[in-house]
Amino acid sequence: MHITLILASGIAWTIVYIEAIRVGLRERTYAMPAVALGLNFAWEWTYAVHNLAFDPSVQGGINLVWGIADAVIVYTFFRYGRAEFPSFVTPRMFTGLSVLLFGMSFAVQWLFLAKFGAEDGAGYSAFLQNLLMSALFISMFVARRGLRGQSVTIAVAKWLGTLAPTILFGAIQHDGFLLGLGVMCSVLDLVYVWLCVGAKRDAAVFDPAPERRADVSSSDAGVTDRADSAPMEA
Repeated sequence: MHITLILASGIAWTIVYIEAIRVGLRERTYAMPAVALGLNFAWEWTYAVHNLAFDPSVQGGINLVWGIADAVIVYTFFRYGRAEFPSFVTPRMFTGLSVLLFGMSFAVQWLFLAKFGAEDGAGYSAFLQNLLMSALFISMFVARRGLRGQSVTIAVAKWLGTLAPTILFGAIQHDGFLLGLGVMCSVLDLVYVWLCVGAKRDAAVFDPAPERRADVSSSDAGVTDRADSAPMEA
């Protein structure tokens, strides 16, 4: 049961990342909220390196696969992300703030690792950032007024990817803290699934503004015009 749930989580989250890459490249945007992306990327590489160096395991291999996939999503963020911010966020400011975000994300993971050790640090930080991520996906849906840069596949796979470790660590291993966080993740994830399915069925209800439907222009003027009406995304 232990290995089955670990593999189930690994497969589900890998589907999330592959779909996020596909959707991001197709729609010329990034398909994961910026803060969630930073924390995820830092978590995966921190524990992939630590596990493979000091405690080789199936989870360490999964973390490495996730980290590689997430690196492509990070590319889409830096390639297309500027257009998602208001025009006062200049390209230089966007780059600087993004580097700061990713740097602080690694710092957060290293603080958890130093304080709680590899096993507890990985679990606590993973569930806490998953709860944050679940809320941020809903926020991104609202900010983008629909499914642009998102999909039902991402929503469902994301829910299942967190549900599996919730069952393993929360229910089977009787960790009330992780169980509580996991249940809250599932509630928010199911809300997000409901939103995505609703938007898929009735796109007119969640019709984005005309300027948001247009492809990103390669010129600076095009990026600025699009960014003027874009809401800030976490």
